[in-house]
Amino acid sequence: MAKYELTLPKMGESVAEATITNWLKKAGDTITADEAVLEIATDKVDSEVPSEVSGTLIEILFQVNDVVQVGQTIAIIETEGGAPADAAPAEVKAIETQIEKAAQTIAPAEVDETSTLDVSSSDRFYSPLVKNIAKQEGISASELEQIAGTGKEGRVTKEDILNYLKNRGTKPVVAAPVTPTKAVASPSPAAKAAPISVNGQDEIIEMDRMRKMISHHMVQSVQTSAHVQSFIEVDVTNIVKWRERVKSSFEKREGEKLTFTPIFMEAVAKAIKDFPMINISVEGDFIIKKKNINLGMAAALPNGNLIVPVIKNADQLNLVGMTKQVNDLAFRAKNNQLKPDDIQGGTYTVTNVGTFGSVFGTPIINQPQVAILALGAIRKVPAVIETPEGDFIGIRHKMFLSHSYDHRVVDGALGGSFVKRVAEYLESFDVNREF
Repeated sequence: MAKYELTLPKMGESVAEATITNWLKKAGDTITADEAVLEIATDKVDSEVPSEVSGTLIEILFQVNDVVQVGQTIAIIETEGGAPADAAPAEVKAIETQIEKAAQTIAPAEVDETSTLDVSSSDRFYSPLVKNIAKQEGISASELEQIAGTGKEGRVTKEDILNYLKNRGTKPVVAAPVTPTKAVASPSPAAKAAPISVNGQDEIIEMDRMRKMISHHMVQSVQTSAHVQSFIEVDVTNIVKWRERVKSSFEKREGEKLTFTPIFMEAVAKAIKDFPMINISVEGDFIIKKKNINLGMAAALPNGNLIVPVIKNADQLNLVGMTKQVNDLAFRAKNNQLKPDDIQGGTYTVTNVGTFGSVFGTPIINQPQVAILALGAIRKVPAVIETPEGDFIGIRHKMFLSHSYDHRVVDGALGGSFVKRVAEYLESFDVNREF
């Protein structure tokens, strides 16, 4: 027999942690290779963690709502043959043996909250596992409050309480450092009391995890970037006529529906190549100029929340490739099948507010990017048409482009010139082009 350590996998650039939302397996269950063991959540996407080996799940190290760092061991799987996983430190093993009997009363992923230590008056977050170990070992709420935590925001981890038990009675208690309150990836449900309906008729609805994250990121973006906007009206009549003419043959040949989105994304990617200083991020007093053009595509989920999957290296795709990427990401977003890496690495974002009939909008920048483009609804409007024979009034298909950008690093000349270039690419669309 050998032991395999299931760790939290790397989930893309800048993602350092995830919150465990659900265990799909419990201790004692048999697992096959590539089978999902648990569900996790990062800032904006839910995902599953599969096992790389077949065997038996013998130990769960974190519980639901615990925040886990990338690379941390989250479970132990016993396999047939092979080299055993690295052993834990001997002293920790000894302490784990001491409390094993007590810990056996804790059902993995189904902790009975009523049997845990009452820490409701504390401002600190304690995982169900930590609270149950404290209760079984006779650690009072006040004593638990004094244990220094090494987890996120000073949280007490399983290792912290095991080490405390090892040295209990031999060392003076070290007071836990006071950590300023910050917004965290998985806010504690008990952080604030629920509001009470004054008239007894109003419905009180708690935000779900994703809505809390969106709320946090939107406020953070407004507080970080100096938002300004530029608007421009675009004549997209040629695009509308071309798409109407080729959409059936396109779908027949490529097996994909041709929407307006990939056509707009193609124009945006070309404009970014012309104005690379739109494709940047800011860190303190430094500007980071991105090598790759990775376009975020804001999409509404069935539950009303927002997610931004990313088209990687968008400037290297032709229209067929762009269409396949757009359709694939949109489908997987609607069916909750996106992986963490699908929403990472974006350098510029496009949002289609026209989907809901909006003529234009003032979108909030998707940090750490410095600009975002909103596509308004395409409408038939009367317009002045200039010809060699003179001007006349005709019916044209037009839309507004709304460009929000960070005035810390993008001035009006750059922000306005960029959106104007996008408009020029759209208006000069070749109606005789192939796919």
